[in-house]
Amino acid sequence: MTSRLDSLTSWRADWRGLRVAVLGLSVTGFSVADTLAELGADVLVVTEKADEEYERLIPVIGARLWTGSLATVPAELASFDPEVVVASPGFAPEHPVIAWARVSGVALWGDVELAWRVRDKVVRDDGRPADWILITGTNGKTTTTRLTATMLVEGGLRAAPVGNIGTPVLDAVRDPAGFDALVVELSSHQLWYLGLQSGPDPVSPHAAVCLNLADDHLEWHGSSEAYREAKAHVYDNTRVACVYNKADEATRHMVEDADVVEGARAIGFDLGVPGPSDVGVVEGILVDRAFLEDRRTSALELTTVDELAGLGLSAPHVVANILAASALARSLDVRPAAIRQALRGFRLDPHRIEVVAVAAGVTWVDDSKATNPHAAASSLAAFPGAVWVVGGLLKGVDISDLVAVRGIRSKAAIVIGAERDAVVEAFARHAPDVPVFEVDADETEEVMAQVVELAAGIARDGDVVLLAPAAASFDQFSSYADRGRRYAAAVREMIARGADGEHDDADPAAGDTP
Repeated sequence: MTSRLDSLTSWRADWRGLRVAVLGLSVTGFSVADTLAELGADVLVVTEKADEEYERLIPVIGARLWTGSLATVPAELASFDPEVVVASPGFAPEHPVIAWARVSGVALWGDVELAWRVRDKVVRDDGRPADWILITGTNGKTTTTRLTATMLVEGGLRAAPVGNIGTPVLDAVRDPAGFDALVVELSSHQLWYLGLQSGPDPVSPHAAVCLNLADDHLEWHGSSEAYREAKAHVYDNTRVACVYNKADEATRHMVEDADVVEGARAIGFDLGVPGPSDVGVVEGILVDRAFLEDRRTSALELTTVDELAGLGLSAPHVVANILAASALARSLDVRPAAIRQALRGFRLDPHRIEVVAVAAGVTWVDDSKATNPHAAASSLAAFPGAVWVVGGLLKGVDISDLVAVRGIRSKAAIVIGAERDAVVEAFARHAPDVPVFEVDADETEEVMAQVVELAAGIARDGDVVLLAPAAASFDQFSSYADRGRRYAAAVREMIARGADGEHDDADPAAGDTP
């Protein structure tokens, strides 16, 4: 079996008849099933529930579908006797089907490994497939992925942001137009699967970065150590540049411990003065001292903090993302002038420190994408003294340190979500002087209306109301984007009613305070 799988390292290999079970039928699961069916494999898709459109398409592409409970291994899956299981990223290591595959000795892949194996479906003029750049981190992945792809395109390369950002890697690999480079955002879940890979042709990126590391997704990985270990796989077999965060010691250790291709360089970034193999900031100028011949005595200007401020890109964590992306782009010889031009047209994603409105001197900011404490810390650092809207699903992460270090400076806290008790308790212990209000609305439609009403009664001219939940959204909303949209809609409705300024000052004694 192993010998056959070892031979499957090309689109042109003989995949016919290979028995593959595909776990999950989201956008990623469908891309896997569609690819394998096109290759001639015998595909069984196994899922607890299926989107109606995907369910209709599975027989059309020549695959089979089984739906039902996966609390135990389905008899249909066991009797199929798969040679390979390709799992969607949502399946945790302790899931019964994943545990069964590992104990049974069935090869276990993620979609990224499959995409790497068939990456030569479309090749460049020189006969080589696209270079891969891998990006991970607890926070900033999507922004840095988009930044890097934008810089590469401005530099004249055919490039696309793919992976955890929304477009499956397999869809890009099969795009008949082809690419010079794929900028692949990877979650810790995808990297855990990548860490299982074996064989003669493992994923080997041109360049890779782990932007930062803080506890997240502990309910999936089981521990901080397991989460860190998964993230570290981003550097495995890197060929040219291992980019790391000089301000985050954990990322440096990852690079030091990584098994890379001989000749790969460590490239540091942070907001300080860069060393001879780093990118950084000198007197308000972002510079490259890594990708030039005379890097010991000179540097190349990329842009300035003042210019970024005019573009709404000067928040410290955004500048750090820009430096990381610049290092990745420079590793593929993108000129500094192209990087500067790319930044001039770049806009942050919606729900990422997005100003929703300014009314009566109050600035309303949507950072719903801050789904963990590390991300929320960056927002709170950018807006100290804000009225902080916080809470949701904490994913097994303790919010106490965030409250003690950043939350203590808040003007007030408005707590939402299913796990409010833990947040309220953290304020009582670490920031007892901060007024705390709970929103206990059961209906999704009511949550943000109550949040905005409370915040409007607290905030005054010059204040910021900041939605930076430090938690996932799925307890009350369909996604972080849904949460942000509802917040923005409530703000705009309040402004349209002329409600700002019509509230009495909120009285902590009258609210649900600890």
